[in-house]
Amino acid sequence: MSEPFDETIHAPHRLRICAFLDATTSAEFGTLRDMLGVADSVVSKHLKVLQDAGYVAIAKPTGRGRVKTWVSLTADGKQAYARHVAALRTLIGG
Repeated sequence: MSEPFDETIHAPHRLRICAFLDATTSAEFGTLRDMLGVADSVVSKHLKVLQDAGYVAIAKPTGRGRVKTWVSLTADGKQAYARHVAALRTLIGG
């Protein structure tokens, strides 16, 4: 049985976000924005979709100085990303 194709993750920016976050524990919002080369609003839109699906967790730790937004893949997000990558591999015959 093949893995399910995940339409939520498959959008190019969301796929790149998930791939980046899968390789690390978390990333700062600005890092994701710079990696994608898009405006803050575009990153926010894609993160909202992933957050609503339960695939990413967003934290804004308080402390001294400027508050930064940190993003990480949830356990469900890591599993969904792995399934989606498996589905893509099946699709291309790999």
